[in-house]
Amino acid sequence: MNIIKTVSPSKRFYLCCLICAGIFILSFPIAVLFIPAKVALASLLALTFADLVFLYFSGIRLHSVRAVSKILSLGSSNEVRLIIANHSAHNLQVQIIDELPVQLQKRNFIMDEMLAAGEKKRLVYSIRPLSRGIYHFGKLHIIIFSTLGLLSRKISSDLEKESFVYPSIIEMKEFELKTFSEITTSFGIRKLRRIGHSYEFEKIREYVNGDEYRSINWKATGRRAALMVNQYQDEKSQQIFSIIDVSRVMQLPFNGLSLLDYAINTTLVISNIALRKQDKAGLIYFSSKQTTVIPADRSRPQLRRLLEALFNLRDQPLEPNPELLYTTIRRSVKQRSLLFLYTNYESEFAMERVLPILRKLNKIHLLVVVFFENHEITEKGLTESKTLEEIYQQTVAQKFSTMKLQLMQLLRQHGIQTIYTRPEELSTNTVNKYLELKSRGLI
Repeated sequence: MNIIKTVSPSKRFYLCCLICAGIFILSFPIAVLFIPAKVALASLLALTFADLVFLYFSGIRLHSVRAVSKILSLGSSNEVRLIIANHSAHNLQVQIIDELPVQLQKRNFIMDEMLAAGEKKRLVYSIRPLSRGIYHFGKLHIIIFSTLGLLSRKISSDLEKESFVYPSIIEMKEFELKTFSEITTSFGIRKLRRIGHSYEFEKIREYVNGDEYRSINWKATGRRAALMVNQYQDEKSQQIFSIIDVSRVMQLPFNGLSLLDYAINTTLVISNIALRKQDKAGLIYFSSKQTTVIPADRSRPQLRRLLEALFNLRDQPLEPNPELLYTTIRRSVKQRSLLFLYTNYESEFAMERVLPILRKLNKIHLLVVVFFENHEITEKGLTESKTLEEIYQQTVAQKFSTMKLQLMQLLRQHGIQTIYTRPEELSTNTVNKYLELKSRGLI
């Protein structure tokens, strides 16, 4: 036991030392104070020794456990649980300091607790990772304060552990629950059609017992004087590709996450829902010089493959290459598919450059272009302006917001589906668009 390394004087101890020193200083001009000064110093030393005996020789034993998931979710609130057990016969005032991963940038994490004798206390706190990667949790330190508060003792538990921050699995499960439950409309998620009852018409036939009444074709029934029903083909697996632009235009941050991170989380959400709908999910990400394709599949390991690819995805500080993307899609995606393109356009020039490519892709596939609303600029354009500078800023903000809406209208004029959304609403709007296109039979 190394007492020197684990014991620390408190502020109260230093204050008492300062008082003793002050009395000694005053004893020079006032000699009568010299004896009280020595008594005060002796009392302080005795009390300090008593605190030292209490902290190290009174049978204080603590046991601590940290429970944190091996896989954490990007941008979501992840719980960390601590269990502190006091195996001693004394009530203890403690301070808990957890060594959090450096990526969280929390240097003042302290929890003050009172532990009764023999008590086992469960504590919970939340962390919100803002970047993917490996997070290292260090030691757990418990600082015990003495009865008089002159000294404190630090007990460190070696609870080092590594966790991996993946795209938000928590968000993926939440949207899966909302989409496939009976209460989906209360969350803003449209209900799905039942598997096996497609809206793709096949033929008209005579009614037999067990057919649904809503499938009766009344016009054909009137002509034939017998109940006739519409027969629909069973749903077929469609290919759903998430195409992510990893160039510099996706590096813009909102609420701690970049646009790329929002797109990554939404890709995991929509891929999981597509697989649950018996569709095939795939992934394409591109930058200036490289394009990577994960072919669409609906096998059981597919979601894991997508998750690993998204975990390792990194942005590139260069402009995107739409021509390379078009060439890759023509070469790799043979079947007509639904393409969700996550990108961001900040100017008319950027749109004019890529529009011919988008039109070509939309002729071959069903293309949905997803780009982002800068809500900070939008709110700036709606605020009241009083000074000349504020009026200028408001005018520029309104012009920028109007330009974004014009870009969206331009895409729609050429028959291209669009999603213009705030980053925090991306997953909801993307899932809604997928279900809408599915229900309309466009894929």
